[in-house]
Amino acid sequence: MKHLTFGFIGLGLIGGSLAKGLKRADKNHHIMAFARHRSTLESALKDGVIDEALEGIDENLRRCDYIFLCTPVSFNEAYLSAVRPYLREDAILTDVGSVKTNIHEAVEKLGMEANFIGGHPMAGSEKSGYQYSTDHLVENAYYIITPTSQSPAEKVEEFRQIALSLSALPLVLDYRQHDYIVAGISHLPHLIASSLVNLIRDKDTPAQTMKLVAAGGFKDITRIASSSPVMWQQVCATNRDNIQSILGDYIQSLERIRTSLQEEDDQAIYDLFDTSREYRNSIPDRSAGPIKKEFALYCDIVDESGAIATIATILATHQISIKNIGIIHNREFEEGVLKIEFYSEETSEQAAGLLTQCRYTVYRK
Repeated sequence: MKHLTFGFIGLGLIGGSLAKGLKRADKNHHIMAFARHRSTLESALKDGVIDEALEGIDENLRRCDYIFLCTPVSFNEAYLSAVRPYLREDAILTDVGSVKTNIHEAVEKLGMEANFIGGHPMAGSEKSGYQYSTDHLVENAYYIITPTSQSPAEKVEEFRQIALSLSALPLVLDYRQHDYIVAGISHLPHLIASSLVNLIRDKDTPAQTMKLVAAGGFKDITRIASSSPVMWQQVCATNRDNIQSILGDYIQSLERIRTSLQEEDDQAIYDLFDTSREYRNSIPDRSAGPIKKEFALYCDIVDESGAIATIATILATHQISIKNIGIIHNREFEEGVLKIEFYSEETSEQAAGLLTQCRYTVYRK
């Protein structure tokens, strides 16, 4: 791929990660950025992630082949008008929002369709900000591309190649289809997780025993409830119709489950678990989309001083980085006392082999 000039409006978790990924893919890409906080730009300059820090939306953007809008969804649309005067005729403006309809409609009203290709890298974290960005955030994650009816075919293909250079999995979709899909597999799960957490909070015992023993399945299904409330309030506001539609279907499915329990229809309950298990097991085990694979193993250790430190030392000696480590107190659905999370499947496999050689009992999931 030829060397390109990229501009970033916003340099948080997603913007910072894309900029880092582009620099990793080709050191000769030229990257400039504007962010609300000067400290963010200074950090990015120091890291060698960007080559120029912009003071605002200005003439410098005319040099860009691609401009990424990486601010919150509601702000991105406001930036369209600001960027428009500095957009070269052959340049492409894109965004990273998880809802596409609003920005596509705004682009159409401004007559910018020939210069716009929507984008949604389906990766993220409960954390936010440039300090949490990585050059591999979108690696093996779907990067949804939503062209307009006037997006040049050669630019769509070039954008696909850019996504591939980030080790992402580009997928071209109509923006309306995109919003319906993410309402089901991303937005609804966040609503379910948050409502479930609040339900347990409200129904807990005075001694908060539910909170004390919560682990395993509960923590897995509610992990995403730790995400930014500001971001998800905006997501729900901008994809309201699709979410309402699929939420209604979900409520009906819960009503059918309650009816099955009331009528003691054991076969229906069995079918619920059987069909969901079969479909869930058919989802590819790669870190792509909202259902991400966790690279973890479980290990039996004796409760004695230095037990965890010994394992950490063994792994560190072999340059294996640990993402997270902790004792599993509720092991109703887990085997092993110690849970160790890693950043990749490869390092998880290496750690499992190493610990097995050291005579630890290891369980892989």
